[in-house]
Amino acid sequence: MRTFGEAPPPPTLFERLKEGLSRSSGGLSDNLAGVFTRKKLDAQTVEELEEALVRADLGASLASRISQNVARERYDWLISEAELRRVLADEMLNVLKPAEKQFTTDSTKKPFVILIAGVNGTGKTTTIGKLALRFARDGKKVVLAAADTFRAAAIEQLQIWGERTGAEVVAREAGADAAGLAFEALERAQATNADVLLIDTAGRLHNKTGLMAELEKIARVIRKLDVTAPHAVILVLDATTGQNAIAQVEAFKAIVPLTGLIMTKLDGTAKGGILVALADRFGLPVYFIGVGEQADDLQVFDAGKFANLLTGAK
Repeated sequence: MRTFGEAPPPPTLFERLKEGLSRSSGGLSDNLAGVFTRKKLDAQTVEELEEALVRADLGASLASRISQNVARERYDWLISEAELRRVLADEMLNVLKPAEKQFTTDSTKKPFVILIAGVNGTGKTTTIGKLALRFARDGKKVVLAAADTFRAAAIEQLQIWGERTGAEVVAREAGADAAGLAFEALERAQATNADVLLIDTAGRLHNKTGLMAELEKIARVIRKLDVTAPHAVILVLDATTGQNAIAQVEAFKAIVPLTGLIMTKLDGTAKGGILVALADRFGLPVYFIGVGEQADDLQVFDAGKFANLLTGAK
């Protein structure tokens, strides 16, 4: 029991995740409550369940498959709402579990070069800062490359993160050649024996071929210094864009060899099911999810917790 005036304990990671995902889980959870009015898993209930999953942005095909799986061997049965949520969470876990892979750096590749990509507004620069903080806490020496040379604000933002995390930032004036800057940053990271180089890139619309070509150029140019680089190419996606995230993955995947995803802004959408759709469609690892603005709100993706929170399962 806390004494009067004592500060409450800080929220656990699970509590922060639950709070951050409240809009996503609330959206699907409320829809499921609306579905379950008859206590029997009949044709109408299955159809309404499928519609609820579509509204949560799982996509029509996956929503149909999951709802049919839920109904298999249970059709026309009396079933409690709690049991329905549990079964649905298990179905989602089957899809999500293969995407649950811990992000690790390879110490034999020094620096370990991570290229961060994504469209405008996904939170790439902030995500890079949060990753830098994680690496710094693990005792790794980090260099940040401000290769988003289109926006002066992005350069300034990365420099602030550099100060906050103790990472060196390689930057030029706005409008400088992005590939040249990435090359310079890798030279600097090699010279200072850094463990990790994080390369920020300009937010680019996935349907703009010129900007996409520049991203490919960055990857090509740094290979002149290290033929194995980049060692990881991570696409940052904004959960609020819903099904449009699928088109983004397809477009970036055609330009650079994506190795994994980070999904941000899950605290700002009722359509968290898009993460299930992405895992089903592409099979790419989901390394982290963002559920808030604080540094610790970038959390390691846990498929079981995510499935439970999304469906309201106990």
